[in-house]
Amino acid sequence: MSIKVIIVGGVAGGASAAARLRRLNEKADITVYERTGFMSYANCGLPYYLGDVITDESSLTLQTPEKFYSRFRVRVKVAHEVMRIDRHAKTVTVKDLATNEVFTDTYDKLILSPGAHAVIPNIEGIDSEKIFTLRTVEDTLAIDHYIDQTKAKRALVIGAGFIGLEMAENLTHRGLDVTLVQRSSSVLPTLDADIAAALHATLRAHNVTLKLHSQIRRFETDTDIIRAYSDREVFEADMVILAVGVEPETTLARQAGLTLGQKGAIVVNEELQTSDESIWAVGDAVEVHHRVSNQKTLISLAGPANKMGRMAADNIMGAHRRYNGSLGSSVLKLFDLTAATTGLNEKSAQAAGIDYEKIVLCPANHAGYYPGGRAMTMKVLFNRQTTELIGAQIVGFEGVDKRIDVLATALCAKMKALDLAELDLAYAPPYSSAKDPVNMAGFMADNIFTGLVKQFHWHDIEALQDKNVQLLDTRSAKEYERGHAPGFINVPLDELRDRLSELDPTRPVYVMCHTGIRSYIASRILIGHGFDVSNFSGGHSFYALVTKEAALAREVFDCGLKKSEC
Repeated sequence: MSIKVIIVGGVAGGASAAARLRRLNEKADITVYERTGFMSYANCGLPYYLGDVITDESSLTLQTPEKFYSRFRVRVKVAHEVMRIDRHAKTVTVKDLATNEVFTDTYDKLILSPGAHAVIPNIEGIDSEKIFTLRTVEDTLAIDHYIDQTKAKRALVIGAGFIGLEMAENLTHRGLDVTLVQRSSSVLPTLDADIAAALHATLRAHNVTLKLHSQIRRFETDTDIIRAYSDREVFEADMVILAVGVEPETTLARQAGLTLGQKGAIVVNEELQTSDESIWAVGDAVEVHHRVSNQKTLISLAGPANKMGRMAADNIMGAHRRYNGSLGSSVLKLFDLTAATTGLNEKSAQAAGIDYEKIVLCPANHAGYYPGGRAMTMKVLFNRQTTELIGAQIVGFEGVDKRIDVLATALCAKMKALDLAELDLAYAPPYSSAKDPVNMAGFMADNIFTGLVKQFHWHDIEALQDKNVQLLDTRSAKEYERGHAPGFINVPLDELRDRLSELDPTRPVYVMCHTGIRSYIASRILIGHGFDVSNFSGGHSFYALVTKEAALAREVFDCGLKKSEC
């Protein structure tokens, strides 16, 4: 089958589409036009080059036009910008950015993979030469050169999404003093604020100055420094990294009259076809279906872009494959902490109108008796009506990525709470527990949905102070002395049966421990003696994390103290 395909954009989705097209059709005429000077570059690796974690510049580019042509016989024209699409004539107008030559090329099928561009707010002083964004290899090299040439010592990072957080970490590794400014009350919007508290603690522990509830209104540049003015204070720095978000790059699609949706993103059908039957679109510029909320959304991640590129190529070749949507699964390294998420968080579940139940647990990454166990905090959301999993967030150290991938797979399979409990997961002491954290999440959710356990959350504690209830902390006396939630009295779990007379069976009891295990056992004891009991979700460790931004514990024991102190 002889066919001529033009691909606009040669990074994740575009490069994947080109390679797949060639594997499917040896005779196809394939040309990729890429506006930047590089193709198929590791966009997600750019911050790590600036932090000297990746030291070889060539490692940032997964392919070169020469290597790609040698292997796939696909022409890749970097520094070539497609200026216009003529849908009726099936032509594109292209500008060679090196020579300024403008020419026309024809296509039978067209794939748009233009990606997204950094949001640049319209505020005074934004055009300063000391302000940088990070989207391309050229951006990375410009920042690297600026730091080397100016000997910059202070960096102001504005925006605490993926790029902002990764830049805060890597500029710190580079030796700069970093201030991170975020407009909202917490970092990384894909996380709920209570889980994001772990990231706040990590940033501060690594000497990043974190400023929340702060919005920059204008910039002022002097010879040596740049000043950023917020509503309440002035920040001085040698350079600014602007990371306030991205928008779909859809100028071409708009000019061509293609149907656009949310935030101007390109509307595609299940086969990734646009409103023009000869044009497909993939990647960050495309409006996608969220697999849990069933709503249209934008998800700017490399994984979905690569899969969409492959599928668009299949469908151009007549396969009629359907893209079922995205979950937004992601993982982030922040110094020694890992944060990961999949599906919906509480805010997005509420926006989608989903009635949900949540659980919080703090398991170890592997068997407690095997040395080196590390804690993680998991927040898992279920549909209250169907008990189906709808989302999960995890922060911790080793093993976080493994669990989020299991939960993402479970989401794709529309698994329910009990299904998680029954998953047959690999176990050996160095890697997991006989009851894996994902299994534990299923056990806990099943207990709640079957009515075996009632629970309450950190945000309920303030209101409980004024109610006729009993607040019970079942940790050891030493743990209790080190800090406890207001209004809670201490009766250690192993003394509970002998001290039942200290509790009033006519009043509800709300029970807490360090991670939720001992309080769950205490709940079952009390229920067995006729008490009305609710168990605290996440334990005092989670309460301290959320209310005091206490750092996550590294060593994991049955109680909150060192093993010798328990």
